[in-house]
Amino acid sequence: MKTSDFFYDLPEELIAQTPVEPRNSSKLMILDKNSGKIQHKIFSDLTEFLREGDCLVLNDTRVIPARIYGVKQDTGAVVEFLLVAQKENNIWECLCKPGKRAKKGTKFSFGNGKLIGEIADINEEDGNRFVKFTCDGNIFTVLNEIGSMPLPPYIKEKLQDRERYQTVYSRELGSAAAPTAGLHFTPGMLDEIQEKGVKIAYVTLHVGLGTFRPVKVDDVTKHHMHTEHYIMPQETAEIINETKKNGGRVISVGTTSCRTLESVAAKNKKICADEGDTSIFIYPGFEFKCIDALITNFHLPESTLIMLVSAFAGFDHVMHAYNTAVAEKYRFFSFGDSMFIC
Repeated sequence: MKTSDFFYDLPEELIAQTPVEPRNSSKLMILDKNSGKIQHKIFSDLTEFLREGDCLVLNDTRVIPARIYGVKQDTGAVVEFLLVAQKENNIWECLCKPGKRAKKGTKFSFGNGKLIGEIADINEEDGNRFVKFTCDGNIFTVLNEIGSMPLPPYIKEKLQDRERYQTVYSRELGSAAAPTAGLHFTPGMLDEIQEKGVKIAYVTLHVGLGTFRPVKVDDVTKHHMHTEHYIMPQETAEIINETKKNGGRVISVGTTSCRTLESVAAKNKKICADEGDTSIFIYPGFEFKCIDALITNFHLPESTLIMLVSAFAGFDHVMHAYNTAVAEKYRFFSFGDSMFIC
């Protein structure tokens, strides 16, 4: 299986630069994973495709304003920092540009001294820095004041409202990118779904920038997958098991929820309360043990995410669906349209 197998031709103008209003007015493609049949709908129509007894699993992670600019204390040079993951209470793994100015022991001031960072160590494998931060009070409060949203590199437009890169149910701070399949839901739509008799459950997976990392090897199986931290609450495990027992469908909202559910199932041979790190790589041939349906956006060519979707719905069905989406001028990637695979 080659990485190039997952390539499709995407005109640049179909890469969504801004979110639509209201959130649930985006297009929704319905893809039958068994037959490959396609229907074209609007996201607000999703409720009619859900059944009483189903369960939606949402990722409640919240994106931190992780892009900050530091002034080097000895020279005044400016370096961009992107907080990738919290390693300890005050030590974060960061991407730094330009990295050559962020040597071990160098100190930086952020927000006119509201935050101080010192390069504690360097990851020789990828060049990321481990930065020890100090501030008065809570670092998340300071980041909210001085930081900006870490939008993906393919989004060039300035985001006018930070909350549009958050799901309406986000609550657990820690992500460097949004779980974008969930951006389409509104509070009213979630109420409507529950009124239909569909359960809503939450997991947490803090999305890292590895989600945007390109696959650089020709052989898909040789790709080294990034690691992300997840939490499966007891309450969610119970809802999922009850859903399965009663014949309902477990519907993953997004690839991040999917990675969490399938990681827990693979590790424990069942769904149960769990917390840990996962580097699960899902590509065609993978045997799904938990999810029955998937809501997801349209992903980058040759990415690990389109490989995951192909594993779930079948390579031929997915590539046909993507080419159809291009022909129908769907909007792609983080602020783009969505697909319900059932």
